[in-house]
Amino acid sequence: MESKKLAGLEPASVFDYFEAICAIPHGSRNTKQISDYLVAFAKEHGLGYQQDEQNNVILFGPGTCGMENHAPVILQGHMDMVCEKDADCPIDMEIQGLELCHDDKYVFARGTTLGGDDGIAVAYALALLADDTIPHPPLEVIITVDEEIGMLGADAIDLSALKGRTMINLDSEDEGVFTVSCAGGATATISLPADRKAVYGPCIRLSVDRLGGGHSGAEIHKNRANANKVMGEFMNRIQKLMPLCLTSLTGGTKDNAIPRSCQATLVAMGIQPERINTIAEELQAEIRETYDEPDATIQAFDVDALGGNGLSTQATAKVIGLLCAVPNGVQAMSGDMEGLVQTSLNLGVAKLGERFNVTFSVRSSVNSEKEELLNELKTLAEFYEGTYTQAGEYPAWEYKKDSVLRDTMVRIYREMFGKEPEVLAIHAGLECGLLGEKLPGLDCVSIGPQMHDIHTSREKLDIASTERTWRFLLEVLKAL
Repeated sequence: MESKKLAGLEPASVFDYFEAICAIPHGSRNTKQISDYLVAFAKEHGLGYQQDEQNNVILFGPGTCGMENHAPVILQGHMDMVCEKDADCPIDMEIQGLELCHDDKYVFARGTTLGGDDGIAVAYALALLADDTIPHPPLEVIITVDEEIGMLGADAIDLSALKGRTMINLDSEDEGVFTVSCAGGATATISLPADRKAVYGPCIRLSVDRLGGGHSGAEIHKNRANANKVMGEFMNRIQKLMPLCLTSLTGGTKDNAIPRSCQATLVAMGIQPERINTIAEELQAEIRETYDEPDATIQAFDVDALGGNGLSTQATAKVIGLLCAVPNGVQAMSGDMEGLVQTSLNLGVAKLGERFNVTFSVRSSVNSEKEELLNELKTLAEFYEGTYTQAGEYPAWEYKKDSVLRDTMVRIYREMFGKEPEVLAIHAGLECGLLGEKLPGLDCVSIGPQMHDIHTSREKLDIASTERTWRFLLEVLKAL
């Protein structure tokens, strides 16, 4: 395999496979091609494999010389990525690969997300399986689909053929951090009727843009504004001055990504441009001051149209009311672990189509709090005469008091790097809880190389950290 953009980076085999993966479109729900690539890899290397109807793949590699009879170790990651891109990026991520770049410190993709979350896990696993000179026990490699949209692959996968009960999950983004527990979650959607009719009057376009965004689990506590919530407040302030009929609204693209932008078009009766511009300026100043959003941009533009196919003023008021009423962000912090978010939700997607839909990623390490939050959303759906649906629910991954794997990894990390790793629970979701339910007694730790700004077009993968994490992984496998 000849590397092009990442030639010369170490570990060479890992970056070779990572580049091959990035050449294949592999967003959530678009995983057939990458799944088939993994099966082709297994056939080329004479490995056992299992591929299911959802496109999940399990690869089976024998132990290397002298370790053939050791207990199998499971390596686990997911093949899908979050597809986000800059507005001026021409790449069609449904059918095209990524344009990889590096600056000798970081690997990144020009104009798009990189998919280091979790393509690097797949690259690590393939590099291991392809090299029979690396000492390791038998490997059972689980590579799931659609993790980013509710862990759908992990929920559906059949693990009955697996014998291992020690698992290294490779879906973490902070080097030197060993994750040993995570929150459970669900995806919830509220849907309101959107009966349209011809409405007449001056049109305006409202824009909330240039917010920080980020991962709704790992970064929900970082005081970043939610573009959909800000748009609700923007429209609410204008609505107090004049009747509004909403004709379009689009904000966010993924329930688990904090939305950076929201755009809306309305017919405004008795429009007062100066008053609307004043509202925009005041709200922009408030957002920049209240949140860590120095570049937040809130604007109103005249639209060269008179009227449109829109909602009634009453239906528009319900949309605005819902956007303003729904909770968002951190709801509770852990009383046991300082700095850990216990319960949160993210209003990730708002869209007016045949209906008006808002979709949330809900997370909690306390099941009762998760259920209370989901019930609150259900009650709001009923109050605004809409419907409520729920999908992708997954359990919390509970802390294991006695863990041979954790103790082994901590010891090796200390010996290799001369410092203690950070062992913690996280608020972001991992598949370990779902997989652990199917593998009773599973001993699991999650690690990964350093990444920054995942789920955004600013995502980057630390090259030196990738190499250190690789060396650490090899030492752990040798010890097991």
